Amino acid sequence: MKIKGSIKRLLKRSSFIVDAVRTARAGAEDIKKLYGFMIRSRQIERYFSDSAIKKVQLGTSHSLIAGWLNTDLLPSNPEVVYLDATRRFPFKDSTIDYVFSEHVIEHVEYQSGLAMLRECYRVLKPGGKIRMSTPDLRVLVGLFSSEKTASQNFYIDFATRKFLPDITYCKEVFVTNNAFRAWGHQFLYDRQTIETTMRTIGFENIRYYRPGESDDENLRGIESHGRVMGCEEINQFEAFAVEGDVPHMKEQNGDAVAKPASAVPSEIVSSDPEAIATTS
Repeated sequence: MKIKGSIKRLLKRSSFIVDAVRTARAGAEDIKKLYGFMIRSRQIERYFSDSAIKKVQLGTSHSLIAGWLNTDLLPSNPEVVYLDATRRFPFKDSTIDYVFSEHVIEHVEYQSGLAMLRECYRVLKPGGKIRMSTPDLRVLVGLFSSEKTASQNFYIDFATRKFLPDITYCKEVFVTNNAFRAWGHQFLYDRQTIETTMRTIGFENIRYYRPGESDDENLRGIESHGRVMGCEEINQFEAFAVEGDVPHMKEQNGDAVAKPASAVPSEIVSSDPEAIATTS
């Protein structure tokens, strides 16, 4: 076992071998994407023919939802359809009833997230709904309170124990940096920023829920991040779910709603202290 471990450490130190492995993995991913692209038309056609209500999940990973068209950039199994959520979706305008994503939008840069939301708006029917679950930036900011709540202390202890076991001081600093840098996170939202962005695109009736909760039975109980993390309490503390509706009098200019914006919406301003979410 010691020899095997030494060999692994030696291989990791070799930049040539590391680069070769990365290249091989990238090649395998490209092949998977190409294959997914080639077969997805049939997968989508089959789903549309079998489903009265059209529901699309973006960024499925391993968390498939029954009755939904589960999609991902790197399909985890044959039931998941290849889809790059930052590019034009393979659906016609106004053909989808629901779009759902869980812990996806924070993994892309703001402009890419904006393009994703515009595509969601384009493909959703008038009256259609979007639901997203994402970490709350204000929860992380709140960790620096001088007098922490029991929920904040529990979150800090959980995160350090699970992801930063060697950290014994200034834990909130390390936990916050880890939340920003780990898992490929690119842009973390608070409620005001995501709502203003959604309204800029055209969504209305923006409302917030705890993960798992919704007034719409089609959007209730579909989050799985807590189970994946192994602690639903942590998911409830750090994340919020947001829903929005497409107006019944939706603009039908597909090109206009699909065009990515080139700048941050001007409506986004400094955070309002009164809008801080309840997290405990």
